[in-house]
Amino acid sequence: MPLYPNLSRIIADARGYPPLATAVVMPTEATALVGAVEAAQSGLMMPILVGPRTSIASAALAAGMDVSAYRIADTPEDGSRAAAEAVRLCLAGEAEAIMKGALHTDELMRAVFSSALHTLRRASHVFVVDIPGFPRPLIVTDAAINIAPSIEEKLHIIQNAVDLAQAIGIDVPRVALLSAVETVSPQLRSTVDAAKLRDIARRGGVSGAIVDGPLGLDLALSQEAARIKGVDSPVAGCADILVVPGLESGNFLYKTMIYLAGAEGAGIVLGARAPIILTSRASSVQSRVASCALALLYTRRVAAARNANEPAVHADQLARPRA
Repeated sequence: MPLYPNLSRIIADARGYPPLATAVVMPTEATALVGAVEAAQSGLMMPILVGPRTSIASAALAAGMDVSAYRIADTPEDGSRAAAEAVRLCLAGEAEAIMKGALHTDELMRAVFSSALHTLRRASHVFVVDIPGFPRPLIVTDAAINIAPSIEEKLHIIQNAVDLAQAIGIDVPRVALLSAVETVSPQLRSTVDAAKLRDIARRGGVSGAIVDGPLGLDLALSQEAARIKGVDSPVAGCADILVVPGLESGNFLYKTMIYLAGAEGAGIVLGARAPIILTSRASSVQSRVASCALALLYTRRVAAARNANEPAVHADQLARPRA
């Protein structure tokens, strides 16, 4: 990946670990199948193809790929049934991660949230974005799962992102709590939330990171902008993690990076007992492979220690989480 050195480094780092046994849910479209197979050929995963055998075979034929070497968990032509089977494989210890194929995100996440894969930590999506010409990867969260998270949920979102940052080699990530302005205004909830989160983090509520906000995007990325505006912040100009106010702003920011700045991104959902590789149907094969690398690094470097200390939450203990 010559244009994307940060993602290339992540993939190279991940190849130093044993591949991740991954339940690939409904790989019944060529792009979803190719991403899984290329990740397997790169040494990043051992796929278990979960879905209707005939549809998987058709996708393989369309993609010109031989999948005879991979295990197929045959299910009916039903995304919900395939998602439930992927969860079962993880709970049985046969898979370590889940990868989304040709099914709706709601179907997949519903199966996770209603099972013992769900923990007391809030699940959230974390993107790692490689922008041509920008010196470091940027982590954007949450642009896919939580619509309007509360303060408590944002703390979980931040910690998930910090865990992933550390998994890819950022020992003490700098976290920017984004808003439109840097001053706290009761009329702008994102500034109030950012100030509260900053204070909680300073009291030890976030582990392993430097957190500040509210910060505009310009201040998070540009030391010159911070100097001109007279903002003194340990995060200004050097943010590793961009925490957005809500799903809409995160989604806009991520897609702006991809479609206007020529970036490439990889992403996973964290907070459950297994990472979930949750790529868009429009994601490139390159994005899917890099996302598999993130899941592998996270699992080998971070997840085992965290899950040992975090109890699972069973379905009868849960109100259905907000998606």
